Amino acid sequence: MTATVPRVASSLDAATMSAVVDEQWTSLTRLAVLLLGDRASAEDAVQDACEATWRVRPAVADRDHLVAYLRTAVVNRCRSAGRRRGTVHRFLASVRPEDDAPAADVPVLAAESDAAVLAALARLAPRQREVLVLRYWSELSEREIADTLGIAPGTVKRTASDALARLDTLLGDPR
Repeated sequence: MTATVPRVASSLDAATMSAVVDEQWTSLTRLAVLLLGDRASAEDAVQDACEATWRVRPAVADRDHLVAYLRTAVVNRCRSAGRRRGTVHRFLASVRPEDDAPAADVPVLAAESDAAVLAALARLAPRQREVLVLRYWSELSEREIADTLGIAPGTVKRTASDALARLDTLLGDPR
């Protein structure tokens, strides 16, 4: 019978935090861009998540644990930003004339990647979008997605299946 060595949590130090943020910044920002749809908001969400993590200084067992903690913090910040954005959008829609033109940056942002896929992704429910982005962009396992979003692995599977079916409908199945 072999004994497992328990992971000992240690206090987060500045060198570890700095190294992990430097290493993961691009990945976390890309995750946030896919969840929020624009780079400026994504960078704000990642910066806020990193700052909050540093203030809290969670007890982490290793670098992988810190990366998972930061990823969860970024997803949560994106959720909050999405809720705020929805509130602002509903308010502005109620006071804006209907013939108002789209923002000037919309074509520029769409040119950065496949506009049709991003538009379809934006039409998914927030949890469906989160699951697909974490699965196919961040390449996380079902267990890692479940841990990040605080849901059961079975919910991850079902949500991913439903989201892919919805994308097929929105994009037209090219098969």
